[in-house]
Amino acid sequence: MSGPLNAAPLHTVWEHLASGGLVQRLIDLAHDEDLGREGDVTSAACLDSSAPGHARIIARAEGVISGLAALPLILHRFAPRCSLTLFASDGCRVPARTDLAALRGPLVELLAAERTALNLLGRLSGIASLTATHVAALPDASRARVYDTRKTTPGLRVLEKYAVRCGGGLSHRLGLHDAVLIKDNHIAGISTSNLARFVAEASARARALGHISFVEVEADTLDQFEALLSLPPGVVDIVLLDNMTPEQLSHACARRDRLNPRLELEASGGISLATLPRIAATGVDRISIGALTHHAVSLDVAMDVDAS
Repeated sequence: MSGPLNAAPLHTVWEHLASGGLVQRLIDLAHDEDLGREGDVTSAACLDSSAPGHARIIARAEGVISGLAALPLILHRFAPRCSLTLFASDGCRVPARTDLAALRGPLVELLAAERTALNLLGRLSGIASLTATHVAALPDASRARVYDTRKTTPGLRVLEKYAVRCGGGLSHRLGLHDAVLIKDNHIAGISTSNLARFVAEASARARALGHISFVEVEADTLDQFEALLSLPPGVVDIVLLDNMTPEQLSHACARRDRLNPRLELEASGGISLATLPRIAATGVDRISIGALTHHAVSLDVAMDVDAS
């Protein structure tokens, strides 16, 4: 989802992410996980299968909403005879006690879909809300943008990255398949004096594949960064400055501005909401934060059912 898709509207981002089939596979898995082979045995014991119902999905707490785009897919799998009306949209901030959607159809189907719908909406809205808080902490004059990482819940990556976009953040890369990130483990044993040559050869091989979004290299020290600066423009698109102090980041940005202004610099490692403004003020272009996904707390959402 890097590159042009980061500038695309949310509905285009959703269509792209959902088109790969991962969202549908996740919903199918959630269906099997919750209903198993026997179905909802509680509803079968308590309710007439033809009894109609009406339900509202409500945000009980203030936050930025994400996941409404997945509701039609969830209903198609769990509640195919139910209809959906949306009152909000992904990416919008809502106050507490806001109605997000209304559903009508057989009550047994509404109850079958309830937990999966709320789990996804709550989880994704929590990520979107946390991302929005980090984006709001960027200084007005900063060139930096907030990016996610691959530190996502297995199976939920495309949805969690969509949630980051809903909160105003950007996607780093979807996975190992769409961009090159040469990390410390790839260059273990490569001396600083040989680093530029190694990276140049790797970059050429990667670009020959023809479908990668960018080539990025991690630098753990300023000496490594200086070696990468010696490469001609265009060999490397981004340098990730890992766990560097604001002073080191400022130094690297000044050197970049002087020698290779086209090179983007990314700060990563141990960045918190408290340190984010100072990191952004150093001149880096990108700040990647794993906590957007792995520290997010689900937003409180609920389904209120009226069996009428």
